[in-house]
Amino acid sequence: MAERCSKSNAIVLSLSLILLLSLSATQSKLLTRCQLAKELLRHDFPRSYLSNWVCLVESESGRSTSKSMQLPNQSVSYGLFQINSKNWCRKGRRGGICNIKCEEFLNDEISDDSRCAMQIFNRHGFQAWPGWMSKCRGRTLPDVSRC
Repeated sequence: MAERCSKSNAIVLSLSLILLLSLSATQSKLLTRCQLAKELLRHDFPRSYLSNWVCLVESESGRSTSKSMQLPNQSVSYGLFQINSKNWCRKGRRGGICNIKCEEFLNDEISDDSRCAMQIFNRHGFQAWPGWMSKCRGRTLPDVSRC
């Protein structure tokens, strides 16, 4: 009887671990450069700025949909575009200029991230992102022409 319980517990534990791993795998992605370029085009980013957007995302989040980073001013930046909680979203509830919960930027569905990033861009241009300013502005941009 004890052996059967032990085997049952092992099976339940194994299934739980598999479920946990599969859930975390669907929650975030590390995109390749071409996957990112295709996703941006699918979300209506203009092809003429595509290399700038790819460079921005690479410098801000390393193409990871799940990156979050606390800044010295106690705000947090979220997701592919590292959208900041100070102005653009609110932690734990809808709010900010983009009227969204910040944690929504941490999953692999980038429609909401893209809408907010475009809103930021329309107000401030690429200059709103420190990573773009330091690593992309005036520099050779990623070649995404073969994507």
